[in-house]
Order: sequence, then C-alpha cells, then structure tokens
Amino acid sequence: MAEGNTVWLDKVLLIANGDRVTIGTPTIDGAKVLATSQGEGKAKKIIVFKYKPKVRYRKKTGHRQLYTRLTIDKIIGPEAAEEKPEKKVRRHKKEVTQNGT
Repeated sequence: MAEGNTVWLDKVLLIANGDRVTIGTPTIDGAKVLATSQGEGKAKKIIVFKYKPKVRYRKKTGHRQLYTRLTIDKIIGPEAAEEKPEKKVRRHKKEVTQNGT
C-alpha cells in the first residue's frame, strides 16, 4: 500500500475508552477505524534450517515478512453500544413501622 493512503478497518474486536470497554462477539457491529498508511517494510530475517540425520540432507533458507505500518487516526464506535439503556433497579417495598410511617 502506498504511503499516505487511508484505509477503513471494519472488523473491530475491542474498543477501550478509559474505564469503558466494549468487547465484540467476535466483532463489534457498526464500529470502524480510520488508519493512514506509513509505507511498507520488511521484518527481521528468520532462518529456516531443515536437517535429516544419516542422509546428508541439509537445507538452509531465510525469509523476511512484508508488513504495512498504519497510524490510527480515528476510532468510530457503534451508536448502539455507546447509548445503552440503563437497567431498571428493582425497588423494595417500604417497611411499615408501628408509628405508621
């Protein structure tokens, strides 16, 4: 991806804003993330060494994984998750005393 391109990511697994945490099952419906590409790069090289004893078989190869670095610009949470109705609290009946209060 070219440097400076913007991307919308719609498969959001978790949104945390201070003490408020929304966890998806498996994703959060309606949540999106806006990210900007900072260019592509390569990770450190890993060595893959295959060896079989008694057969004189040795094979050494390396691999560098490509990746795209993203900067998160904006996180948009779902409206339904942000405005949840509070649970109604069940009220207990008042106890009647001998004085009638």
